[in-house]
Amino acid sequence: MAPTELHTRITGVPPVPAPSESSAPAAAPKTATLLEAQNVHRILGSGDTSTDILKGVNLSVHPGEYVSIVGASGSGKSTLLYLLGGLDRPSRQTAAGQPFTPPSRILIEGQDTATLNDTQLALVRNAKAGFVFQFHYLLKEFTAQENVALPMLKLAKLSKSQIMDRAATLLKRFGLGDKLKRRANRLSGGEQQRVAIARALANEPAVILADEPTGNLDRKNSELVADIFQQLASAGQTLIMVTHDPAFAHRARRIITMEDGNIIADTQTTPAP
Repeated sequence: MAPTELHTRITGVPPVPAPSESSAPAAAPKTATLLEAQNVHRILGSGDTSTDILKGVNLSVHPGEYVSIVGASGSGKSTLLYLLGGLDRPSRQTAAGQPFTPPSRILIEGQDTATLNDTQLALVRNAKAGFVFQFHYLLKEFTAQENVALPMLKLAKLSKSQIMDRAATLLKRFGLGDKLKRRANRLSGGEQQRVAIARALANEPAVILADEPTGNLDRKNSELVADIFQQLASAGQTLIMVTHDPAFAHRARRIITMEDGNIIADTQTTPAP
């Protein structure tokens, strides 16, 4: 996925038009499972040049869980994370063109994302999921406060003043109260990542999905981000993160290990302090 496309999907810029009744997805049935992967495959390419990135993954994540996904590079960790958050879609058929049995599906709060068109999926993604990445994807010419406001402006559930107030509150929560009006390109790497976390929380998402959130930070700022995630988890926020940092991974309460496109271990843990 190109960085510009990913940035648009995360922030909603350029904005998606306000939904009409026909574009809004039907209400999903209530379920105790927040995210579910059922026989999920992801194939890139076709024919003899195809690559199986995911090979029939099954996974359920419940509200309030703090999950880390670990494994070697190329094991399918980030691909699974993107699929769970609706940034990508699972493959519906094999490289030879045969449909998967059972179907390859992602469900968000019981809603089968295969039934949603791209606009509907974007609406669900913006309302239900917050994203944090190794590279923050902030708009450098916007202030910290404006960057945090973007997902709320897209969702359009609050007034402009309410949006800016909430953005300020989130930034103050992460020690950035004196940086509200500072442009993103004038913030340090650690400060930018904290802005990205605040942005991910803007719409009070059901789940935060993080892909190597400390991968571009020094040890001090990595520890700060890890502490923030621990606080969010303690407050009941559902978190799913991909990380290569063993110490960070073991702060989670559940560790999923991937290898060659498969889940090879799923372990409940006693989180490290």
